[in-house]
Amino acid sequence: MTDTIHTNSRPRAILPVLEKIYLPLDTFAETLLRVLAGVLLVTHGYGKILDPFGTVGMVEGLGFYPGVFWSPLLAATEFFGGIFIAIGFLTRPAAFAATIVLLVTVYFHGIVQGEGLGGAEKSILWAAVTFFFAIRGANGQSIDAKLGRQF
Repeated sequence: MTDTIHTNSRPRAILPVLEKIYLPLDTFAETLLRVLAGVLLVTHGYGKILDPFGTVGMVEGLGFYPGVFWSPLLAATEFFGGIFIAIGFLTRPAAFAATIVLLVTVYFHGIVQGEGLGGAEKSILWAAVTFFFAIRGANGQSIDAKLGRQF
């Protein structure tokens, strides 16, 4: 017996009339989530890209040496990675890199700062969003789709 995976199969709606609303908005909702995640990463990384060595002390305080390497990498991941996620270009690697950064922020807020779950919950949510796009990639409303290739 062969198992078949149906990637587009969904349970039927309890109220089938609602499918007329849900189905047309499916791609829009996913695109909106990707664009907002990217734009918010750009916004968060904007200050860092203006001063790419401004977080040297922070990254070294987390154990990432040398800070002069990791600080600009953090800035580029947030700023340029956010742009790439928003426009859907090299979505998977950009989202994967952002997920790593966000998991470090989970550690930073939850453990280093001693804020526990309350301090780490936004980072956990953001890491889940970027992980979704690292695995799923961009949808048809992306540069990746226009190029006909994804990483």
